Amino acid sequence: MKLTKTWAAPLFASVLAATAAQAETELTVYTAIEAEDLARYAETFNAHHPDIKVNWVRDSTGVVTAKLLAERDNPQADVVWGLAATSLLLLKSEGMLEPYAPAGVEMLDPKFVDAGDTPTWVGMDAWVASVCYNTIEAEKAGLTPPTSWKDLTNEMYKGHVIMPNPNSSGTGFLDVSSWLQMFGEEGGWEYMDALHENIARYTHSGSKPCKLAAAGEIPIGVSFAFRGAKSKADGAPLEIIVPSEGVGWDMEATAIVAGTDDLEAAQKLVDFTVTKEAMEMYNSGYAVVAMPGVAKPVKFFPEGLLDAMIANDFEFAANNRASILEEWQKRYDGKSEPKG
Repeated sequence: MKLTKTWAAPLFASVLAATAAQAETELTVYTAIEAEDLARYAETFNAHHPDIKVNWVRDSTGVVTAKLLAERDNPQADVVWGLAATSLLLLKSEGMLEPYAPAGVEMLDPKFVDAGDTPTWVGMDAWVASVCYNTIEAEKAGLTPPTSWKDLTNEMYKGHVIMPNPNSSGTGFLDVSSWLQMFGEEGGWEYMDALHENIARYTHSGSKPCKLAAAGEIPIGVSFAFRGAKSKADGAPLEIIVPSEGVGWDMEATAIVAGTDDLEAAQKLVDFTVTKEAMEMYNSGYAVVAMPGVAKPVKFFPEGLLDAMIANDFEFAANNRASILEEWQKRYDGKSEPKG
């Protein structure tokens, strides 16, 4: 049927209106998720909710946390999808999160859900500290593999170790807070003083030390286990070492920012983040996910790592975050790489 001019224009206008309605809601989502995963996360969510557009604001954990705190009186984010639980506990204590129990939250392991009648955040997955050890570069440098955190203070490793700056990296912060828990406050700082002597530099990314070790730029990178497993699967000559004293860990978690103008859309996003489909998506990047029975083995994930996870005191880490970071900066920041 041929459209006459008189009603073709209104029809075209209605099509435009319908198209606009389909994408009428935009959510600003702050995240520290690995940049390579963002498009996949949004695409999977949009398969269910094509009318909600996710606008990512991505940076490392410390930077995102600082940004949220700076915007406390004028929030710019609607949702935080993929930030350390220790950071979200801090935001919760500042009254910055909207309590919400997403549909299906009862299916999650309780340790991945904020305590209280209505949780303010829900966990997605966990990442666990480990040491990425380049066997080829280490042999060239005459090194032998460390088996413990304290081994890394041995003089033979001087200038051969890179780790993340805890002010910018969630992985760096979980390392520092776990050492303070494992060795005690005095012993933890003494350990970090000794380790600092061997550090080549501190990075602003938790995955970068392992990526640099995988590329052969440094023999030893303190990072997280999945990054090591992924690099090893890609052919890097890495050994992923689980230090004998135990390993720190943290959760990636999700929350609604209090004061969002799009609460209903934000709730739909958080509902999606705890579904089995979302958990399967997280499992492609993490060996430990919040929903029991979902995670499949990750190739080259080190044996014994889950048993080595310390009984992490998240409240300690969150409540002492500012003072820990201030002390760390005062002592060690001189070896941090430039930001940018």
